[in-house]
Amino acid sequence: MKQDYTITELEKKANEIRQDIIKLLVKAGSGHSAGPLGMADVFAAFYFRVLKHDPKRPAWKERDRLILSNGHICPVRYTAMAHAGYFPKSWLATFRKINSKLEGHPSFKKISALETSSGPLGEGLSQACGFAMAAKMDGMQHTYHVWCVTSDAEHQEGMTWEAAMFAGKNRLNNLTVIIDRNNIQIDGYTEDVMPLEPLREKYEAFGWHVIDMNGHDMAEIISTFQEAKAIAEKPVCIIAHTIPGKGVSFMEKDYKWHGVPPGTAIPGEPEKEKQAQIALRELRTLGKKIEAADLD
Repeated sequence: MKQDYTITELEKKANEIRQDIIKLLVKAGSGHSAGPLGMADVFAAFYFRVLKHDPKRPAWKERDRLILSNGHICPVRYTAMAHAGYFPKSWLATFRKINSKLEGHPSFKKISALETSSGPLGEGLSQACGFAMAAKMDGMQHTYHVWCVTSDAEHQEGMTWEAAMFAGKNRLNNLTVIIDRNNIQIDGYTEDVMPLEPLREKYEAFGWHVIDMNGHDMAEIISTFQEAKAIAEKPVCIIAHTIPGKGVSFMEKDYKWHGVPPGTAIPGEPEKEKQAQIALRELRTLGKKIEAADLD
């Protein structure tokens, strides 16, 4: 598989992933919209430029480990994996269906290329610490890197901070955590529900190297991931500032789209029958806002 995508090619791939996320969610009739759309750039960068991986050898011993802690954004991972060749794109239409391998939260028992199953928020960083520590114990800390994607709101969970202490204490320099800092959770905005700031200073206090990143600037995403792998003395935390619902005007920065798909009746939003059509039209025109009236 081609692993040297240019910045322009990566941006195009991220947009294709967003369109397939919309189609997947509409077909399922359930699932999360905001987070997957917001993380499409990061996952395009992962699977087509950054990760050391081979879709034909999902259990390759030297592969990078990618832990998805916030499993509810799995539509973006499933879609990126399908585009990368881990399984047929036709599988995406089975998302959340009975007996589908693409469950509402990822299961490594269903897809061998996954390192873990995820569902309960707050567990991923602890799991990633285990992978990173095991690599050190096996003398493979320079062979593969451990990446862990987390939500910002799961930093309201105590287990996350226990893991952060553990990683700092053990200088897990083969571990990078990416925080999807989209500022929303299912009940509202994070700083209203349970304030998280100052996130940078908290991680730094536990002995981490912290980098802020624009999660939609592909060149910055690539350079930030390269910088993370170059840090030799401590674990790295990347705070990826993203826009939930990125690319779909009526979803962007709106927490009401955290856990529902297009086709949901929400006061003040476009008619539910037109939402998917509007979303796909906007994504195909790279963010040009489409009014519902334009579709009549």
